[in-house]
Order: sequence, then structure tokens, then C-alpha cells
Amino acid sequence: MAGRGRGSDQGEDAVIGVSERSLFATPLPVPLPPSSPLVPDPGKAPLQAEVSAPGPVAETGRIVRVRRQIGRTSLPRLRHHVTTAASLELDRGIAFLLVPVCLAIGAIGYFSLAAEPGFAKPVAVAALTALCALVSRSWPKTHLCFMAALLCALGLLAAKVETWRAGTQMLGSEISTQVTGRVVSIDRMESGRIRLTIDVASTARPKLRYAPKRVRLSARKIPADITAGSLITGYAKLLPPTGPVRPDSYDFSFDSYFAGIGGSGFFLGNPKLVITDDDDMPLAARLSSRIEKAREAIADHIRGSVGGAEGEIAAALIVGVRAGIPDDINEAMRRTGIYHIISISGLHMALVAGTIMGLLRGAFALFPDFSARRPVKKYAAAAALFSIAAYLVISGIVVAAERSFIMLAVMLIAVLFDRAALTMRNLAISAIAVIVVSPHEVVGPSFQMSFAATAALVGAYAGWSDHRAGKTRPPPPKRSLSGFLTRKFLLAAGGLSMTSIIAGGATALFAIWHFQRVSPLSLFANLAIMPIVTVVMFLAVASALLMPFGLDWPALYLMGKGLTMMIAISGWISERSPVDAVGLISQQSVLLVAIALVTATMATTWLRLAAIPVALAGLLTVSDTRTPDVLISEDARLVALPIGGGELAVSRARPNEFTVDNWKRALISETIIVPEVFDKGDGQFEIADATELPPGSPFYCTSGVCLAKHPSGAIIAYIEDRKDTWKTCGFADLIVINDATAYDACHNPLVLVVTKRQLARKGSAAIFFDRQSATTPATISFAVDSPYRPWHAQRKFSREARGLPPFKKPEKPMVSPQTSQ
Repeated sequence: MAGRGRGSDQGEDAVIGVSERSLFATPLPVPLPPSSPLVPDPGKAPLQAEVSAPGPVAETGRIVRVRRQIGRTSLPRLRHHVTTAASLELDRGIAFLLVPVCLAIGAIGYFSLAAEPGFAKPVAVAALTALCALVSRSWPKTHLCFMAALLCALGLLAAKVETWRAGTQMLGSEISTQVTGRVVSIDRMESGRIRLTIDVASTARPKLRYAPKRVRLSARKIPADITAGSLITGYAKLLPPTGPVRPDSYDFSFDSYFAGIGGSGFFLGNPKLVITDDDDMPLAARLSSRIEKAREAIADHIRGSVGGAEGEIAAALIVGVRAGIPDDINEAMRRTGIYHIISISGLHMALVAGTIMGLLRGAFALFPDFSARRPVKKYAAAAALFSIAAYLVISGIVVAAERSFIMLAVMLIAVLFDRAALTMRNLAISAIAVIVVSPHEVVGPSFQMSFAATAALVGAYAGWSDHRAGKTRPPPPKRSLSGFLTRKFLLAAGGLSMTSIIAGGATALFAIWHFQRVSPLSLFANLAIMPIVTVVMFLAVASALLMPFGLDWPALYLMGKGLTMMIAISGWISERSPVDAVGLISQQSVLLVAIALVTATMATTWLRLAAIPVALAGLLTVSDTRTPDVLISEDARLVALPIGGGELAVSRARPNEFTVDNWKRALISETIIVPEVFDKGDGQFEIADATELPPGSPFYCTSGVCLAKHPSGAIIAYIEDRKDTWKTCGFADLIVINDATAYDACHNPLVLVVTKRQLARKGSAAIFFDRQSATTPATISFAVDSPYRPWHAQRKFSREARGLPPFKKPEKPMVSPQTSQ
């Protein structure tokens, strides 16, 4: 987007390059009323008589200048400047840019409610605010306030409608049953297992009364003729969707609910194919299965041509299949801040669209007569739009790719209608489309980080264009070929560096909030790898175009070599990257930074300076949160506490790897200390010895009880059987019982007892000790609040939540020959 006065005589691209801000002239300053003859004008030099007038203190020139500055910054003048700038912002269209912001506020407000509202209240609020906005049209300021309130109410209503429309039937309890269903997709994991997404047709032995409509199951091996759309059957163990691994972390049941996944698990054996007639399939399922089969065929072809980890990454870049990428490579890319390359998003869509447009415009340039008479840029934009639509379909229509497609489609359509492509208005249109279609994406990291990065880049580019447009530049001096190439290289490197810095700075706090990690060397990694990625994506487009003709092997070969370089560079930088775990940050800091980002990117006048104090307030409140002293998993099987020195003590010898990794980042720990087990009666460790343990001791287990001591001196007890609870009531500050039938057997207000039933109903827990007073009991915070929202309602149906022991099949009685006669 060019600045003012640019694009006046640049041929076909003239309209595209005009800045929308140039349509609005800067208002002329309003003259202030003339000064009174009785009061001296501060802008004039004082008269000699006035200077020499007698008084208690003679006014010097410095005092006059101070008074002049105070007069300039008086409240009426400040109000006048603010009103003028606000009017100019409204003329430039900031009201429309704030539409997605208000919709997002409403959606976030809905998902933050403590209880599920009915339809009546949101509809009533939306109708009332609409009526008030209609009535207040004669009062512009009041009308704007009511319109903002109406948009917030509509965002809340859209989220409510999406929740009602999803209506996913979630599995309430763990169970084993015969599952028969149609395969939706197949993912081959790096571990060798195969993950299948299945639309459930029926269940048996036992038949589930409230069976989920879609589940995700893994298997060791499947028959070779099973593809997307196949009907399979097998005995499987189904598990309900899990909640957050700790309070305020990512809620997997929330994601499963809106993805339509009602349960997960694994086949106890290998599933079998059921022979059926494909004509019985619905049209939508038939079309989806054909697309999935094409994706599988392309992925297998790419893996066979490239091979190794490079083949898995190439398949991920072209068809969105990421399950087979090795874990060490995934971790290296996360530590270096380049994992966004793997996920098909705006970067890939933009590279595909840019490659197609560049190729077509280069081809049209070979025919100057045709190019001079026809709008070849529009032809190229239309072809690019078709290409990214096909890329969206073949990549599996994942949420990130869908959102990126909407953003780029809006920009390409703007090119077709001779409008500026890269503008905040087009970004706002795409954000509105995403929020209206999928409001739940607003609270996810993908939406927040992608739109934050894009808004920051567009705003920075617009500001830089306006800055350059106001300056006169001399014609560039003549340079030699080496000087010309050096200058272009430095400009490209500088542009890439600024892009990485701006996007990284805009998304840093969101990444820390969601993932508790930051990549210290991401700038260097992106500078080194992005040129390679650009070439790799060009080769990916070329291979896709040549694949139907069987001529894609040179492009895939070169693509594999480029990916080998990318893997090597990311691994080298990852080995030298410091620890990326940064711990927890406060929620208010993220909100303040989000407000500052909106202000800085959308405002075009000096009002954008208001973002500076808000951003500073957000940065100053980053550490305004308390790190938990103890974390407990929702299945009561794992307890962890930091014991100092970057060590995290856990209560199990083989803890859940995913949960522990999340806890390590949240508690800024590097090393896991597993418990030490002592035999009963060997005299090395007894339960009564817990009071003698030094602060910061890991778990020591004996006689069915595990004991640890927090650095604050608090003693934590982990118990498998409720009958052993009494053994620790006399000295423990926290007792965790992995037994759904347990209760508080201590009856001591200073001892916090957490049972498996509580955790099954309320999710994972965080414990906080009072380090100032030993007589104050510990406090607890659960991940799930009650009453339940729709994505948590299934929790109350589990056996653990009802206080029942695990289900065990009754053993068949032995029948003697005498009894059978």
C-alpha cells in the first residue's frame, strides 16, 4: 500500500498501489480565537513596559516559555486535538476496522461465562442494543457506542449459535466396545501406529445408548485395502475427551467438541474391513472420501519419491499430513521458532499465490501485444485464487488453512476489482468471516497469533509507506553489477529481518500465554531458513503442476535437498538455543498488549501513541501471577512439584510425557526426578520419617504411600488406596488420593485432601501454599468450573465422578463335573 501521491502514473498497477489514507486529506488547523487586548499574547514578544513592570518576581524569558508550553497543552486544546484526530480516524474508516474487534470481544465473553446461557438472553440483548442504535442515529457518539455494544452482542450470539449447532455427543466414561464405522481420514504416526478418524455407525458388546458420532482411534496395523470411506469394525477401548492438563491451559475437550470428536482410544486388535456397496454412501461422504483418497495417494507418492524425514515434511507442506514427522525434528523446529513452516497457513498460501501470479505474469510478458490490451494481472489473480482454493481442499481444509484462504481470497478479489490488496480493511473482512463462521477460533492460539502478526505487518508497512511518501528522494546513483546485487541482497535481508522482528514481537506474548515458551534464536533461524522455504514452496507448486504428467521427480528431488538443508540448519541452531521455557504470565498482561496492538495497527493519526502506555502496562504486569506449588493431573495418577535447581519431582516412575512437558514449561523446570521406592520394613525409609526430610525432597515411596517435601516445608502425600490415608493425616499438608471412593478421613482444616472423584468432576488442579504462615491451609484451583458448559457436561457421567470404583468384569465361576450333572 503506497503512501500519498504515489501510484499516479504507474500503468495498470496505479489503482492497486494507491493508499486508502490518501483519500482523506489532513484537516486544516482550526484558528484559535484572538487574544484579548488586556492579556498579552504569548506568541508575541513582551513589551518593554510589561517587562519592567514592578512585581514580586520579574518574569524572565524561561518563565514565559514554560507558560507558553502549558498553554499549548491545556485541557481545551488537548480535547480539541483528540476530537480532530478521532474525526479523521472515523473518516478513514476505523469504525469498520473495529467491527471484528467487537465481534471477537463478544465471542470471548461468551466462552468466558461461568454458566451456559439460553438463547433468550443473547437475543434480547442484541435486539435491545439494535433498537438503541437505531434510535440514537441523531447523536453520533452515542450511536457509535450502541453499535459497538450491538456488535459485541452479535459476537456472543454467534458463539452461542455455533455451540448449539455443534452439539457433539461426548463420551462420558471409559468403555470397551465393538465399533463399526466409516473411515474419514488416516494418519500414519511417526511411532508406527496408524490413527483413524471414524464416523461411528454402530456399537455392540455392549451397545452404547449415547454413542459418539465420530471418534479417533489408533491401531498397530490395518489391512492394506482400508482407505478413506471404507467401512471397518473392531473391538476398541474408548476414552472420553480429556480436559486441560493444568488450570488455564489448553482445553482438549473444548477442541474436540467443536471438531465433532466425541471420544478417542485405540483398537485392542487390528480392525477389519467390512465389504459394502459405495453407492449407499451419502453424496457428501462420497466426495470427502474421494478427496481423502487423493490426499493419501499424493502423500504416499511424495514419501516414495523423497523418502525419510524430508518426505514426511514434503507431504506436510503439500497435502497437510504431519503425523509422520519425527519428534526430534518437530522439537528442533519449535525451539528455533520455525514450526509455523510445517503448518499450512498464511505463509504457504501466500507463497503459492505469489508463485502462480509470478509465473503467469512472466508468461504473459512474453506476449507484449496481448499484455498491453488485456488486464493480465487480473487473470493472474484469478488463477492464483483458483490455485489456493485447490490447495485448501487438497490440504484437508484444516482451520489454519481455511482462515488463511479467506484472508488471501479477500485480497485477490480486491485485485480483481481494482482495489488495494494489502490493507487493514481486507484483513478486517477476513477476520469477520472467520469469526462469523467459527467463533470458537477466537480463543485459540492459531487465530490470535496469525491475525496479530498480519495486522502488525500490514500496519507497519502502511506506516513506512506513509513515511516514505512524504519525502523527496534523489534518483539512485549508478552502481556496478556487484554493487547492485549487494544492495538488493541487503534490502532483502533487512526486509526479512524486520518482518521476523515485527511478526515475532506481535505474537510473542500470545505464544508465551498459550505455550509457555519463546524461541530466543527465532530471528536467526528465520533469516537462515526462509529463503530455503521460499525455494521449496516454489518447487512444491512446480511438482504439483507436473505431477499429473509424471514429470515431478526433478522438483521433488530438489525439494528434498532443500528440506535436508532446512533440517540441518534448524537442528544446528536448536542445539545452541538456550532453554525456551519462560513459565506462566498474567492474563491481564495479554489483554493489555492485545489492546495496544489494536490501537497501534488500526490508528493512523497521533492517537496510535496511546498504545505505548498500554503496552508498557502490559509488559510491567507480565509477572503479576503466581506459579503453582503443586500440580495434579485430572486422573489423579500424577502429582508434580518443583524442588529447586530446575528439577521437577513427580509421583510416578513413568509419567505421561505430554503432561510432564507442559508442566516443565509452566514451572520452568528442566529435569524430571522420579520417585525412589523402598521395600516395606527394610528400615531405610518409614512414613514417619517424612517430617525429617529436608525441604525440596523428591517423592519417596513405601507401604503404598509416596511422600515429598516442598521447598517451603509443606509435605505432600500421594496415596493409591484410601485405607492408607490415616497414616499421613498427622503431618501432611496436602494429601492426594488416587481412589474414587475416598473421602476426607483426616477432618483437619489444615490438611487439604484431594480425591480422585473431585478431580474427575473438576479437572486438573493447582495447589498454592501460604509461605508466610504455617497455620493457613493450602488453596486449590481446578481447571473446570461448575455448572458445566456443553464441552464439559460429559464429566459428570464417569464412574470416578460418581464415586464408583473402576469397572471390572466378573470372573466366570468354575463349574465342577458334579455340579453340571
